[in-house]
Amino acid sequence: MMGAYETLTVEIQGRVAVVTFRRADQLNAMNRQMQGEITEAFEALSGDENVGAIVVTGEGRGFMAGADIKEYAAQTSAEFDTFQAAGTRMYAAIEDNRKPVIAAVNGFALGGGMELVLCCDIVIANQYAKLGLPEIKLGLIPGGGGTQRSVAKLGRNRANLLLMTGAIVPASEFVDAGLVNEIVDVERLMPRALELAAMIAAEPAAAIEGLKALTAHAVSGGLADGLAMERNILGGLYRSETGQRRVKEFAERSAVKKAGS
Repeated sequence: MMGAYETLTVEIQGRVAVVTFRRADQLNAMNRQMQGEITEAFEALSGDENVGAIVVTGEGRGFMAGADIKEYAAQTSAEFDTFQAAGTRMYAAIEDNRKPVIAAVNGFALGGGMELVLCCDIVIANQYAKLGLPEIKLGLIPGGGGTQRSVAKLGRNRANLLLMTGAIVPASEFVDAGLVNEIVDVERLMPRALELAAMIAAEPAAAIEGLKALTAHAVSGGLADGLAMERNILGGLYRSETGQRRVKEFAERSAVKKAGS
């Protein structure tokens, strides 16, 4: 266990960290305290060499039902601006985390909750999970990157429909769009997320970190820069002790198989 958090827990299972939002009575709606604790937890995990992957999920029926509207409504103009700025740092702590982040979407992921899902690297959801960016219903728009990341991950027209109608949509509808990787039964959600996380965490950390950086660059960066970055990372991995050992072991196994055929 890490940190004395009140709105979430962090549990370490082998090389996998599980972050669970714990405001189930509020469908894990995010208040200022929770926002700060999410940032602190993810920034700490990013620098933890004993962690190779992170799973994030919610307790109860909600993954995260957006911002805590009661607190949101009571904010002064200055408090609102501070909350939004702190949100930028929180989402970056997930999106730019050195470790892959797997979202296990167990229920409603709305507004800020969907924005958090959009920052994750792999998304598993159960058949009852629903996602949406319903800010338009309050006469507002998403402020945690929802307009930008939804276009990057869904395409502009799908994002427009979601943003402009505020529709709350079953997670299964996001599989073809490429945002959700798999839909699983409720009882399989955490086992499947943990299985994937353990598989990824078992690989060399430098290679996984390199892959995360490269796929992020591919979305927003230029191709030539991305190809140069790819060659550079691969070169370092090939020359590393792990890379040399695995390549030689594979070559030796192949030679033995060939000799036996």
